[in-house]
Amino acid sequence: MEEIYYTTLKETMYHKTLENGLEVYVLPKLGFEKTYGLFSTDFGSIDTTFTPIGGNQNIKVEDGIAHFLEHKMFDMEDGDVSHKFANLGASTNAFTSSSRTAYLFTTTTNEYSCIELLLDFVQSLHLTKESVEKEKGIIGQEIKMYDDDPDWRVYFGSIQNLYQKHPVAVDIAGTVETVNNTTKEMLEECYRTFYHPSNMMLVVVGNVDPSETFAIIEKNQAKKSFSPKPLIEREKVHEPSAIMQKRQVINMDVDLNKIIISIKINDILTDSKERLKRELAMNIFFDLLFSKSSSLYNEWLEQDIINDSFSTNFIQEKDYCFMQLGVDVDDVEKFESTIYNFIRDIDSIIIKEEDFKRIQRKNIGNFINAFNSPESIASMFSRYYFEGIVAMELVDEIAKLTLQDVESVKKYFAEEYTTSCIVKKK
Repeated sequence: MEEIYYTTLKETMYHKTLENGLEVYVLPKLGFEKTYGLFSTDFGSIDTTFTPIGGNQNIKVEDGIAHFLEHKMFDMEDGDVSHKFANLGASTNAFTSSSRTAYLFTTTTNEYSCIELLLDFVQSLHLTKESVEKEKGIIGQEIKMYDDDPDWRVYFGSIQNLYQKHPVAVDIAGTVETVNNTTKEMLEECYRTFYHPSNMMLVVVGNVDPSETFAIIEKNQAKKSFSPKPLIEREKVHEPSAIMQKRQVINMDVDLNKIIISIKINDILTDSKERLKRELAMNIFFDLLFSKSSSLYNEWLEQDIINDSFSTNFIQEKDYCFMQLGVDVDDVEKFESTIYNFIRDIDSIIIKEEDFKRIQRKNIGNFINAFNSPESIASMFSRYYFEGIVAMELVDEIAKLTLQDVESVKKYFAEEYTTSCIVKKK
């Protein structure tokens, strides 16, 4: 068991790589009532073309299959796992993103039983053709629900505007057609390939003893047999630099129009530290310009260009990257022209050193505060882990940023790669 002390946070994390390849991290928070466990696999909605275990060429599975598999994981031989967690006084959930699938529990009691149950239900798959067919109807209803959600339509439409070939432009749940085309055999193939312990990570944060936690996990894993560690080969996507479309308007029943302006970033950084630096610098840049105390934000507010629904977002994964600026507002054209003018004049924006330092300190404080929540710690740790980044080092990385690092993100505001997605009142 490796013991890692993080001086800045004054936290000790314990780590061990098990014989089957599973990476386990434990962060004790003694005195905290809540314990949170997160079991993640490096398998998300974009992983639809890959070479399966034992195969010698790529196969293409249906869009939305990672999300479909997440749904089916909760079926156990003797019932639904949610009821088992409830009997332990815990709650459970799961989510699928473009890059990973995660299963979790939160509890104030029976922590070690919850850890075992989390391992057991994720490391077993119980499928029948009948249960797969039944699930298709449930997921189809979920897809239709999202199709009727204007916030989801404008968000996802803004991504679809950017990408021509990359599967990030496909809804995480797929379509009704791809769900209906999904078979039991496809689900089993994905499970065998991506749910091997060596492709997964378990993090437990809360009121637990590290030695006892590792002993329980190792005993649990020793009872199970796994195939040798597979080499997972995923298809590399060759995404053109050009955007898919410049503007998209969707007519829906809404009280207020919605608009998201998105910007595609084609500079895909391969070094994890450089990716993190760009992400942190971009977040500080947005904070400097658009926090509620900034002069630009208040100027736009007074001119009715934006309101308090205005938000910015920076998304970066291993092979795609984009930013979004959005608002719910009557006059979408006014917002649109303002943002395009902002992009054209980006180099004229002057950032003062003292303002940068102030926002840098604010961001450091926000991250430190996040480490008071077991959920935040585990979620952050899991999210960055598969990017090759240790979340516990984020505070130190923010502290290393310079004003020049923040200034450097201006180059990504390129009109050529900018698009608008609008949900308009019928």
